[in-house]
Amino acid sequence: MSIDPYLSVILPAYNEAASIGRALAAMRTFLEDQGYAYEVIVAADGDDATPEIVCQAARDWPQLRLSAERGRHGKGHGIRRGMALASGEIVGFLDADYKTPIDEATKLLPWLRQGYDVVIGSRALDDSRIEVHQPWYRRWGSRGFALVMHGIVGLHHIRDTQCGFKFFQRGAALEIFRRARIDGYMCDVEILWLAEQLRYQVKEVGIRWRDDGDSRLQLVQGNLRNFVDLLRIRFGRY
Repeated sequence: MSIDPYLSVILPAYNEAASIGRALAAMRTFLEDQGYAYEVIVAADGDDATPEIVCQAARDWPQLRLSAERGRHGKGHGIRRGMALASGEIVGFLDADYKTPIDEATKLLPWLRQGYDVVIGSRALDDSRIEVHQPWYRRWGSRGFALVMHGIVGLHHIRDTQCGFKFFQRGAALEIFRRARIDGYMCDVEILWLAEQLRYQVKEVGIRWRDDGDSRLQLVQGNLRNFVDLLRIRFGRY
């Protein structure tokens, strides 16, 4: 008889063939030592060999599952696909490029056990540890984004909305993600905005993070899409 997992971890992955194998190996090593049932769900988009690499790893790893769609559908779209498959008591996601390692979850899970509904990793707190910084122009761009985002959406109490390391009580995840509809990078903002609208308790926790120099954001078109999505979040009917 199968045991429902305590923890479900989703990896939204867009053309991550170069890094997904290392990320999965590190995650398996950590999760096998934790003493609770778990599952890992890779939500793969793109046109590279990521799905094949995941399928190869899953041959002797029954806790690993794959949801794959060709083409580029967006981070939010992938996370929602993964959430639809997840059955854990605690559900979370992290970036497939492994900027934050899975062992940082040990800093977040205790807050969920204390009763918080949503616990998010942050690169902007005193106890955050940035091992490799982004280039200066991206750091300035992030500050500009934060000013625009807070001005449109609010969330002034959240220092870092965009860190791709977020975990949820199952009930909160179900309520948030059945309402979520942003496919792109602003899905992180939407998740936190919905959590606030639903009056969930959110805790921000400093984590370890390193930049890998691989930015998928299209400078003009991507930022314009992000701006439109912020307006959709603020003024959309949920």
